[in-house]
Amino acid sequence: MVKIVHAQTVLTEEELAALKKKCNEPSTKEALSIAVQHYLECEYTDLGDKMWTKKLERVVQKKKSQNM
Repeated sequence: MVKIVHAQTVLTEEELAALKKKCNEPSTKEALSIAVQHYLECEYTDLGDKMWTKKLERVVQKKKSQNM
């Protein structure tokens, strides 16, 4: 039996609009579901890989600096 949970996150309106556009989904729920599924299946999101971990850290730092 699969347990389903409700999860939430905070996104800007622009981030959500971009995600819906990229996923070609008008529904927030479906766009988020597609994005999470892709992240879990994508070989490039293995956080154990130092190269990708560093790249993700740079993206997060850039995002933080833009929000300040």
